Amino acid sequence: MPLPPDPRLLDPAVREREYTPSSVTGGSWRPFLARYVDESARAWQTVAGTRGLRYGEAPRQTLDFFPAPAGSIAPGLLVYIHGGYWQELSTAESAFLAPAWHAAGFAHAVVGYTLAPAATVPDIVAECRAALTWLHAHAATLGFDPAQVVIAGSSAGGHLAAACADRAPYPVRGIVPVSGVFDVAPLIGTSINDALGLDEATAAALDLFAPERRFVPAVVAWGEVETTEFTRQSREFAARLARDGTPCETLAVPGRNHFDVVLELGDPATALFAAARRLFAR
Repeated sequence: MPLPPDPRLLDPAVREREYTPSSVTGGSWRPFLARYVDESARAWQTVAGTRGLRYGEAPRQTLDFFPAPAGSIAPGLLVYIHGGYWQELSTAESAFLAPAWHAAGFAHAVVGYTLAPAATVPDIVAECRAALTWLHAHAATLGFDPAQVVIAGSSAGGHLAAACADRAPYPVRGIVPVSGVFDVAPLIGTSINDALGLDEATAAALDLFAPERRFVPAVVAWGEVETTEFTRQSREFAARLARDGTPCETLAVPGRNHFDVVLELGDPATALFAAARRLFAR
């Protein structure tokens, strides 16, 4: 049975399930977290980088940076913002994209931020935008072209990646939101909101479908194995970009789910990697 057009009209139990992505992957996301951890550890063994560069004073206001290969001339920078519903994960599990992008000649940054409930979602958006501001200010020292920056993010990180590009005071070449949440209002009334503390006013202020938002070229991707609501959010965000005339490529990745689809962004043989790389060439 199709879901109603307004997800807030869903039965509360159905909405809870629809915004619990593990409900279609066997009930647990821990095996996928273990893969993030293992692949991030291998990344640090493979690519030389710097941990804990500070863009703010709070404990989690740090980022990890992997420079482009020696000899690269004006390389681009792929920035990654982790997911975890704004309340879990960190840079420690989020370095898994570095080897592929380093091998392709790019610099790579992984942004950390204060987690809810210690920070609100608007606070987290502000922190991530501060991280982008810091990166641009230090581009010459870090060795990348500040005019060639693409921001990627998974799940809640997809929202943050898009929010960092909306009317940004720094140049952004493109965004790659993967299985993102672009309208947070449906989370009100679910257990996810226990830590977030969203209300209708805050949700409206965070709504990336709002007409005043302005974005940059995008690759919007999601896994084939997603809940109906997560798929809808990505499809509708891509449609919103198209209505504005913003270039947007969409990818429903076969066989992947909410948690492992982002790993395709770290594999040069995939359509998602190729699409993200094309953003730098626009």
